[in-house]
Amino acid sequence: MSATSQKVLQKKKKNILEYWMSHQLSDDGLREDLISNEDLRIQSEELIDVLVDNLSETNSIDLHAESWDPVIEILGGISITRARQGFSPRETGNFVFALREAILQVLSEEIKSQPEVLFEESRKIGRIMDHLSVITFETFIKGREEVILRQTDEIAEISTPVIRVWDGILALPIIGTLDSSRTQVVMESLLQEIVETGSGIAILDISGVPAVDSLVAQHLIKTVSATRLMGAECIISGIRPEIAQTVVHLGIDLSNIITKASLASALAYAFKSLKLEVKKANVLTKI
Repeated sequence: MSATSQKVLQKKKKNILEYWMSHQLSDDGLREDLISNEDLRIQSEELIDVLVDNLSETNSIDLHAESWDPVIEILGGISITRARQGFSPRETGNFVFALREAILQVLSEEIKSQPEVLFEESRKIGRIMDHLSVITFETFIKGREEVILRQTDEIAEISTPVIRVWDGILALPIIGTLDSSRTQVVMESLLQEIVETGSGIAILDISGVPAVDSLVAQHLIKTVSATRLMGAECIISGIRPEIAQTVVHLGIDLSNIITKASLASALAYAFKSLKLEVKKANVLTKI
């Protein structure tokens, strides 16, 4: 950038901030529920300081140069934070677009008497801000992917609860598709609970599994084998008629695994194995 433009931007840094804040606060999509006006001003001022200082120190618009690292670092941090807070890509993009408008507004006010210079400087600012916009979206996507992966792990843990239904009896209801990664979570949760409780029987209830194919069956067999290695007996319940037909049609051998049609049947079998008897109490009604 020209020395004149550099001096203008450095001198009018506060004006840029005020124009930028004005653009952001007037946006109908402003998310005051996700970030306060004070925090928004702090973010904006931090980015303006490092950006204007950088423009004043170099004529290069190559954002791969080391001189741009502080700008990219701050902008990347803001983008990732916004992704975690729940901002949309549009809202995050407008954050940078509004900054470009604020800088161009200041330049047009200060060097409007030199149209050729203004055009050239506006073009350079436009290129710089376009590059920064791309970086903003890239880091925002990375932040959003981190959020999705974390939420996926949390959902997997919540959707595979190990329930202690009786002394020595555990139940693990499985809901949804059972894939390799989820099987690993199921096995880890179940085996850990067996160790902690010393239970001798574990019930895997698959009534919430939409379909059973050869891959799902292999995952179940692995879980049963791991449970047995821990010294516990494993029962698979929730075998619906359509699942039974599919298992037979695929030629999957579950003959060495105890299977029951319902969780109640599996629980009754577990009681019998542990030589427990549950009776309905006789209630005497006084007349």
